[in-house]
Amino acid sequence: MPLFLFDRLRHSVRQLQGNIDPHSLRFRLTVGVAAVAALGMGGVALWTSWKMQDLLIVTHKQKVQYLVDRFPEDVERYSEMKSAQVGLQPAIDRLGANNIWLWVKDTRGRVVAQSMALEGRSDNTRMLLTQASQNWIVPRISRLNDRDFMVCSVPLKVKGTDLGQLYVAQDITEDREMFAGTIRSLGIASLLAIALMTVAIAVYVRRSLRPLCQFDRLTAKISAEDLGQIQISLDRAPSEVRKLTQTFNMMLDRLSQSWEQQRQFMGNVSHELRTPLTLVSGYLQSTLRRGNNLTEPQREALSIAASEADRTVRLLQDLLDLARADRGYLPFHLEPVELNELLSEVANMGRQYAQREIIWNDRGTLIKVKADRDRLQQVLINLIDNAVKYSPSGEAVTLHLERCDREAIVRVCDRGVGIPLQHQSRIFERFYRCDEDRCRTTGGSGLGLAIVKTLVEEMGGRVTVRSTLGEGSIFSVFLPLDSSEKI
Repeated sequence: MPLFLFDRLRHSVRQLQGNIDPHSLRFRLTVGVAAVAALGMGGVALWTSWKMQDLLIVTHKQKVQYLVDRFPEDVERYSEMKSAQVGLQPAIDRLGANNIWLWVKDTRGRVVAQSMALEGRSDNTRMLLTQASQNWIVPRISRLNDRDFMVCSVPLKVKGTDLGQLYVAQDITEDREMFAGTIRSLGIASLLAIALMTVAIAVYVRRSLRPLCQFDRLTAKISAEDLGQIQISLDRAPSEVRKLTQTFNMMLDRLSQSWEQQRQFMGNVSHELRTPLTLVSGYLQSTLRRGNNLTEPQREALSIAASEADRTVRLLQDLLDLARADRGYLPFHLEPVELNELLSEVANMGRQYAQREIIWNDRGTLIKVKADRDRLQQVLINLIDNAVKYSPSGEAVTLHLERCDREAIVRVCDRGVGIPLQHQSRIFERFYRCDEDRCRTTGGSGLGLAIVKTLVEEMGGRVTVRSTLGEGSIFSVFLPLDSSEKI
């Protein structure tokens, strides 16, 4: 076989092995139906073989029995008006053939007549056949010298005279070999039929399950934002699949309604609670500023209450922003924004707010993106705040800016504790926290990174994270360049 054909065959086998899933419905249906078909066809083939063999044996037995019954009549016919012994040889010559041997032994054990085919054979052959057929009135099969014989031996009486013992042997070796060849051909044909049937079943099952695969592809594209707009339709699918599709569409409608109610509830609660909590925070701050006669425990309690009120107000504002973004009510004013200047401002704000060193590596190359300046500033402040919270007090936070193809990349790097690998794919989910205890200590609510992801995606960008435990994290914000920016 040429090398390229062998490589192609090996590639096809590997591809086939990769597509076989022992736990799939397609595999189970194919194997199950093919197994039932193979058992049925195999059973029919075995039954046919058994019946053919039985028919072959019965036919030879009937033929030998016919010779045994016919022989005395022929001897009597050939020995009319003469001694019965005279008709032995003519009767044997008439009934014998190349594969049918007859011989007669008198009462003294001497061979008095035999088929011409036995004359050229040794006495050993006749002796073995005699021993094999001894005392067998009913024909039976005997194997001698790698050949099969149907043998029989009966007492011979003609005209009331005991002539001795009649022996009949029929060589059925060729018939049995031909039968074995037929069985082999039948077995090969059965195997080929089973293989072709398995392939046909696999193709049929694959085509039958195609609507389910299409259903899987359509449902995989559904997101929370599409619940109210998507309706799955499979018109040519079987009735069971169409019924499943209708049930799934009803479920999508219920989920869409529940999701919309949740958004409205979150927005309404955030809006209704933010105003009174803002007033409470203002009164607490005013009391702290004017309360000269407050004791130290009272001042400490008021400070804690004011701090928690401020944190709750920020949380409600985050919830309100997310609710507005989900419903499309969060306004975005996209315009050219110079990232170098914005990062310099954000770095100064971070130093004042967090009392931490914020390193901004400005390489001097001006980069403009298409974004909402205020929302982008909020994104960067959230990322810097997150880096500060999860970094040791002596470690600095570094900002990098670079350009790659048609995107600008802003990286916020810290030397903090890092994020475990199993949590990195979920940290942008709402209210998701890697460490509950640490989040309580740092005051995190689990919404900061969710807001970052929402705002960045609304501006046509994306955000990623790369982190190593004990070495820190790098959050990268990818934003499209402004159309006037040269690439």
